[in-house]
Amino acid sequence: MAHSFLWISLALVAHLPDLSLAPTVPPQPSRTFAQSNQRASRRVIALTSLTADIVSQLDAQVLVGVPGGSLTEQNPALRSLPRVSQGRVQPNLERIIALRPDLVLGAKSFHEPLVDRLGRSRIPVTLTDVREWQDLEEITKNIASQIGADPQPLLRRYQSFGRSQPKRQAKVLVLVSSQPILSPNKNSWAGALLQRFGLNNVTANLQGTSFNRGYVTLSPERILQENPDVIILVEVGEGESLKKQLASRSFWRNLTAVRRNQVITMDYLGLINPGSVAAIEKASARLRAIAP
Repeated sequence: MAHSFLWISLALVAHLPDLSLAPTVPPQPSRTFAQSNQRASRRVIALTSLTADIVSQLDAQVLVGVPGGSLTEQNPALRSLPRVSQGRVQPNLERIIALRPDLVLGAKSFHEPLVDRLGRSRIPVTLTDVREWQDLEEITKNIASQIGADPQPLLRRYQSFGRSQPKRQAKVLVLVSSQPILSPNKNSWAGALLQRFGLNNVTANLQGTSFNRGYVTLSPERILQENPDVIILVEVGEGESLKKQLASRSFWRNLTAVRRNQVITMDYLGLINPGSVAAIEKASARLRAIAP
């Protein structure tokens, strides 16, 4: 089953365009971005769907290359641009150099091998890591600074997605796989979104392993103990649905959320992997609706 391999996938891919089952969380938080160039970059290659989307909304004319994947294919602003990567393999170095970029935007912990290689060609690289809302805003401002664009319209759009501080915090459990049963804690993008919308993530303060600090493994007994008001199941569109897998487990029917039909299915993109601005907006709307 596809979800059986999710634990391994967590270590492989960061916030790339819908290529993995869950994002990598680096061992230590990092908000270090490349310093802005003295003059604006006018030929930019984005190696993640999120940075490609951000650049296209700040100034679409500067983009000269993007990653392959469904999100870039579905985005009319990106559809005709050259692809410099596909799948989980590293981007094509020769293709990147041939496009003569003056800035490459990549994902921390996945595109780090490119830094030295592109450095030899004197091509600046900025590596990004989005694990909370502030990271999204800082990255947008940093990219805008490097390409000489105004970030304020896009930052205002982010704020329009809203936030919520309900009087009664619903206890929410997010599950991303069944074997093992994995849930995001506060050190993940999903955990940050739940907090933003005033939802009580029951696994927020549980510690992940050193293998991946943003996700924790749960036993059926621990889930029964927490007994959440709402359960969010993340579907990745591969193999048997997560809901069907969990429904076959004996503990499942004893949960309050299951008995009250408070089990919600959400897309992987937006909630687990930021993916794109539109995906974040959609996930935000779903979470805002859950908040009482």
